[in-house]
Amino acid sequence: MQIPQRRQFFKTVGATGAVLALHELDFLGRLPVVSAAESQLPSTAVQFSPDIEPLVRLLEETPREKVIERFASQIQSGTSYQEVLAALLLAGVRNIQPRPSVGFKFHAVLVVNSAHLASVAAPDTDRWLPIFWALDYFKSAQARDVREGDWTMAAVDEAKLPPSHRANQAFREAMDAWDVEAADVAITALCRSASAAEVFDLLSHYGCRDYRSIGHKAIYVANSYRTLQCIGWRYAEPVLRSLAYALLNHNGEPNPADHELGPDAAWRVTQQKLSTLDESWSHGRLDSAATLSLLDTLRSASPDEAVDASVQMLAEGIAPQSIADAIFLSAGEMIGQQPGIIALHSATTTNAMQYAYRTAYRDKTRRELLLQNAAFVPYFRESMRSRGKIADLRIDATPVEVDANADTDLETIFQTVSNDRKQAATQMLGYLNGGGPPESVINAARRLVFLKGNDSHDYKFSSAVLEDVYAVSPAFRNAFLANAAFLLPGSDDRDNGLVTKVRDALG
Repeated sequence: MQIPQRRQFFKTVGATGAVLALHELDFLGRLPVVSAAESQLPSTAVQFSPDIEPLVRLLEETPREKVIERFASQIQSGTSYQEVLAALLLAGVRNIQPRPSVGFKFHAVLVVNSAHLASVAAPDTDRWLPIFWALDYFKSAQARDVREGDWTMAAVDEAKLPPSHRANQAFREAMDAWDVEAADVAITALCRSASAAEVFDLLSHYGCRDYRSIGHKAIYVANSYRTLQCIGWRYAEPVLRSLAYALLNHNGEPNPADHELGPDAAWRVTQQKLSTLDESWSHGRLDSAATLSLLDTLRSASPDEAVDASVQMLAEGIAPQSIADAIFLSAGEMIGQQPGIIALHSATTTNAMQYAYRTAYRDKTRRELLLQNAAFVPYFRESMRSRGKIADLRIDATPVEVDANADTDLETIFQTVSNDRKQAATQMLGYLNGGGPPESVINAARRLVFLKGNDSHDYKFSSAVLEDVYAVSPAFRNAFLANAAFLLPGSDDRDNGLVTKVRDALG
C-alpha cells in the first residue's frame, strides 16, 4: 500500500492537535462509526445479545487468514463494538493458559484492554483498526497454545462453591495458601455475590504482592477489570477465574505460603510498614524536590529500601503524587537506558498499578499498591542488569543539545525515531519545552502504532505511556513523554499491513 505523504500527515497533526482521518483510510467509512459513547459502558450497563457464545465460537474456529474478513462481515451486519470486544476477551480466557508465565502467548488476553484504550482515544473513523489487529493477534496466540498442549478452561465444580456469605473469606484463604482449586471455586462464588468494586479491590491486593512474571499479574488485574467495564460485568466469571489462576502462578517454585522467596520480599516489608502510616498519609504536599530525591534513591535501592524511602516521605507529609511522579520518571528513565522488554514492562506495570491505586477503594489496598509500585522499580532494574548494558542516561538531566525554541516539527521527530531514538527523544523534549502540544505528539504516535505496530507490546506500551502523560505532574510531563520515543514506532518503520488487510476484507 502507499504510505500517506509524511509531510501532509504531520502538518495535519500539528495544525489541529488531533489525528484526522486521511483519504487513505476512507475505506473504513464502509463500517459503522464507533462513537465515543458506544465505546463506554452506559450507566444502565451495556445490552448484548442473549448469548455471546456463537460469536466466541466464530472467533475460535475461523482460520487466521479469514478472521478479519469474517468479522468485517459480522460488523457490517450489525455486530457491535462491545460484542466483538467481549468475544476477544472471552475467547482468550477460555483458550489460552496463563502458564507457565503470565505473558508470552497470554498477551492475546492482556492486550485486549490496550487495543480498547487505543480505540477509545482514536478518532471515530479509526476505532476498528486496533480491534482488527487484536482479532488477528488472538489467532496467532491460539495457535501457539494448541502447539503447547491446547489448554481449555474447564467448567467450574459447582458442588464445591462456598456459600455466598463465606466467599470473600474463602477466596482470601485460598489465595494466601496459593491453593489453585480452592481459589477457583471461591472466586466464582465471590463473582456471583459481591460488587465489582469489592472484587477489584481484593484482586488488586493480590495482583501487587509479588514480582513474578515482571508485573503481568498487576497488568492482568487492571486490564481485565477495565475491559469488563466496557463489555459488562455479566461476562466477569470466566475472566476472574482465569485471573485467579494467573495470580497463583509461581513458576515451579515451592509454595510461597511456606517459604520466604525473593519475589515476595518487598511484600513482607510493605505489610510491616502499613501500620506506621496514619490516616493523613494521602493528604500531603506536592514537592518536586522530594520527587527527584526519590528518583535518585530508586536508582540504587533494593526493593525493601524503596518501600522504606516511600514510607518515610509519606510520614514527612509528602503527597502520594510526588511518589508516583518518581515512579513514572523511573520507568521513563529505564526506557531510555535499555530500550527493551524489561523497561517496557516497568512502564506498563506502573500504568496498571497506578490505575489500581486510583480505583481501589480500601485505604489499605491503595497504600499497598503505592508502596509495591515503588518496590517493583528495583526489581525491574535488577532484571535489566541481568540482560546487559545499561546506558548512562538520567531523565532529569536536560541534554546539552536541547533547544527549547527549536523549530523541530513532528515529521522530523518521528522520522528520527526510526533512525536514532536518542536523538529523537532529545528533539521531542525540545519540541515540548518550546510549547509544542503534547496532544499532537500523542495523536501522531497513536496513528503510527495503527500503521506500524506488529507486536502486542507496541499496543501495550503506547496505550500505557500515552495515557500516563497526564498522570504525571506538569513539571515532569515533557521529560516523561519525550523518553517514550525510545520505544514508540517511527514514520520510516515498515508498515504492518493491517490497513491493507482490512481494506481487502471490506472489498
